[in-house]
Amino acid sequence: MFRLKILVCFVIITLFASCTKEPIKKSIIKEKSLESQVLGAYKEGMEALNDGDVLFAAKKFNEAEILFPQADSAPQSALMAAYSYYTQDYYGDAIAELKRFLKVYPTYKDLGYVYYLLGICYYEQIVDEKKDLQSIVNAKKNFEIILKEYPNTEYAIDAEFKIDLIKDILAAKEMYLGRYYFDRKKWIPAINRFREIIDNYDTTIYAEEALHRLVEVHYTIGLVNEAEKYAQLLGYNYQSSKWYENSYSLFDKTYKKRKKERFNTYKKKTGGLIKKFKTLLE
Repeated sequence: MFRLKILVCFVIITLFASCTKEPIKKSIIKEKSLESQVLGAYKEGMEALNDGDVLFAAKKFNEAEILFPQADSAPQSALMAAYSYYTQDYYGDAIAELKRFLKVYPTYKDLGYVYYLLGICYYEQIVDEKKDLQSIVNAKKNFEIILKEYPNTEYAIDAEFKIDLIKDILAAKEMYLGRYYFDRKKWIPAINRFREIIDNYDTTIYAEEALHRLVEVHYTIGLVNEAEKYAQLLGYNYQSSKWYENSYSLFDKTYKKRKKERFNTYKKKTGGLIKKFKTLLE
């Protein structure tokens, strides 16, 4: 009887031991297999990207992320999926991936790059300032985030440069609308557009013309004092520009005529000197 109890105990202990070892063994095998699957999917993604098959590359990078979302490599896989789309101008897919990335990985170590790539995706869709306003606004928004939140990153310099270009584009749009209203004698909307350039895009190439247009509008509708104020501002900042000369000629109707006469006189004098100089060489 005693021997039977000992035998039963031994069998029970053996069964428990085998039960505890089996899951551990299976878990280790499964974990190793999962890790190799992630590495394999990522490798396939890189190979496809190098071969130019960006859609398959993005699919494999997404697969690598989904297989092991807790892995340190998951954010990199997600970024590579977005980058794959971007390389072949699938901007909509790239933007969707990057927006998802910001929600899933808000503490990622290099978010500056994410915002930069997002800004570039919008920026490269800008073709016409009169049509692509949403892309312009979104690009500017993401580049401004970089300057504010990540000013010391390598992306900040280019982001600042892109913002300057975007301001030129937005100013061009305002100028286009201002001219449109001016030609149709809609003075108030025209003034508002030109003022928008002076108030918000005064560092762009359109600031000079905007000041002249404000002189022109106010002079046309009889507000001469207002026109003179803008003319003085234009003269103070851009006295040597053609726009200042155009504004000046509004107040002095003989200005262009006198300028042309001076130019013709100078041309004759210069021509005479050149002829004299030529005779010395003969």
